[in-house]
Amino acid sequence: MAGFEKVARAGDIPSGQGKEFEVDGKQIAIFNIDGDYRAINNACPHVGGPLSEGTVEGNVVTCPWHRATFDLTNGSTLGGPSPTGVACYTVRIMDGEIEVEV
Repeated sequence: MAGFEKVARAGDIPSGQGKEFEVDGKQIAIFNIDGDYRAINNACPHVGGPLSEGTVEGNVVTCPWHRATFDLTNGSTLGGPSPTGVACYTVRIMDGEIEVEV
């Protein structure tokens, strides 16, 4: 059954960056886009690159391994060698805590 899981404090992820978290057995990358948090699967579908370590520009993250790009609003692939997009998760802030729905 899906539910929200606390993963971090809102200030733990600097603006314009991402961090990897394990949430309910899943490796999820959470990004801070000017105080708006987005969450996607951390592994790039191409060969598993860590998306949490990628470059973020606006709502787009670029995989650090082979430059595949993904839309952080819906997980879709925008370019590069990735054959598919990634799962996207709902994020909310409750009492200063980042929570992800899994």
